[in-house]
Amino acid sequence: MAEEVKTAAAEGESGSKNFIDAFIEEDIAEGGRFQGQQVHTRFPPEPNGYLHIGHCKALTIDFGTAEKFGGLCNLRMDDTNPTKEDTEYVDAIQQDIHWLGFDWGDRFFYGSDYFEKDYEYAVELIKKGLAYVCDLTPEQAREYRGDIGKPAVSPYRDRSVEENLDLFERMKNGEFPEGSKTLRAKIDLASGNFNMRDPVIYRIRYMHHHRQGDKWCIYPMYDFAHPIQDALEGITHSLCSLEFEAHRPLYDWVVSNVSIPYHKPRQIEFARLGIDHTVMSKRKLRQLVEQGYVSGWDDPRMPTLCGLRRRGYTSHSIRDFCERIGVAKAANTVEYALLEHCLREDLNDTAERTMAVLHPVKLVITNYPEGQSETFTVENNPVHPEQGTHEITFSRECWIEEDDFMETPVPKYKRLTPNGPECRLKGAYLITCTGCKKDESGKVTEVYAEYDPNSRGGDPADGRKVKGATIHWVDAANCVDAEVRLYSNLFSDPQPDAAENFLDCLAPDSLTVLNGCKVETALVEDAKKYDALGADRTAQTAQPYQFMRVGYFCMDSRDCSAEHLVFNRSVLLKDGFKPAK
Repeated sequence: MAEEVKTAAAEGESGSKNFIDAFIEEDIAEGGRFQGQQVHTRFPPEPNGYLHIGHCKALTIDFGTAEKFGGLCNLRMDDTNPTKEDTEYVDAIQQDIHWLGFDWGDRFFYGSDYFEKDYEYAVELIKKGLAYVCDLTPEQAREYRGDIGKPAVSPYRDRSVEENLDLFERMKNGEFPEGSKTLRAKIDLASGNFNMRDPVIYRIRYMHHHRQGDKWCIYPMYDFAHPIQDALEGITHSLCSLEFEAHRPLYDWVVSNVSIPYHKPRQIEFARLGIDHTVMSKRKLRQLVEQGYVSGWDDPRMPTLCGLRRRGYTSHSIRDFCERIGVAKAANTVEYALLEHCLREDLNDTAERTMAVLHPVKLVITNYPEGQSETFTVENNPVHPEQGTHEITFSRECWIEEDDFMETPVPKYKRLTPNGPECRLKGAYLITCTGCKKDESGKVTEVYAEYDPNSRGGDPADGRKVKGATIHWVDAANCVDAEVRLYSNLFSDPQPDAAENFLDCLAPDSLTVLNGCKVETALVEDAKKYDALGADRTAQTAQPYQFMRVGYFCMDSRDCSAEHLVFNRSVLLKDGFKPAK
């Protein structure tokens, strides 16, 4: 058995760009173990939490592999453990998978649907002398597990078939306390692979099951139930993460020793996805939620798919990310910046451009006629001119960003400063700063400038070169207030899992809330359309916007309304990721 595990570890060094594809091509080729059969995979999440970006890699491999080979992929809820499993998570998992663009057709199953079959096959193993009821407590089992070169021990291994059948039925009938007995497979107490040292395949749990109710008080272990379920569903390739590599001999043992009248699936392992500046343990994510460190499973700082979606991540960007990281045998940690890079590339192509001022200060064009207003046309997306334009108004007073003015400029500052360079108001006019007004504390409350009437559209009539920057703005007479939430990494430490307490690595500034931001009034109409979606809007990414010169944003799926605009920052404009050459 130890040799089997060694071989498994070496299998990924095949030289193929995608070793899973290479294995499958070999299996379905002439003479292969699945010659003439349709490739059939499955994605088996446990419904005890929300899917996160790590699950996304697995499901894109499962569904994507089936798509690639013209095969099928089942969705199966691994609900064999009643602890913390809930229909809430079942619904959320289905929603997330559909959002990513995958579908399972009529092949939706529950692991608990097979409880009767699991029990029958356990009885079969007992009758074959391949399973026995053990009275060792969990503590005693660990004590008797042995060590390298030292076999495990079970004083109950030689019970008769009749006694084991009687005890197992009584376990099923609820006659014994929880933890007092287990059913163990009889394999090899001296195996170098500890997973084969008579592993537990059934345990007693007095817990209410979200679908089965109180019908069962014994539940199959994953290593026993999973291969049976795969085989019953006709799965050809069981694709799973690398931690199950050492469990593969047990997987093969189960399907080889029960009388399932179908082919035996092949298990292939791949490395799990690791991303810096986050955690992906369901236990830790649940702790963040239950202890109030985040607002919920869909908090935009969470690595959950619903959280990423609420933040503004698109399904295309996430699938692109999974495609770029590829399929590997060796574990590695990917930079979160790569995920942001994929989103930024997608949004640059799809996001509607609009102007928003997050830290507003009043700009007064002193030589512009009072009471006058005019309209300018700006593009919706310069990448796709076919997406058209929209109109914005302009008047004597506008809002600009605080940092677009500096009374005493630093070297190479090219924005507004008294007697500084001429600047361009995006799509409107050229202006020259003349001064400012301050309050009693010295804070600038108004910036003054003069405009060139002969530069409508931002192009001077005489063709002179503009030395200053182009500045975005919002018409003070025609704008609305908005709340803007600036999100960054939830953890300041790149490897929070490595810390003694991962909570100590939480970033204190992962969320900054800005109130009184100024945005175009047209966004109110967009919000009304968004409101009309009702609860359905949480199932999709909100329309993306590029706030010019600021970043990419979207309406918050829970809190935004036409009466109170709330935007989440999806990602900054600047790309800090450097792709490998």
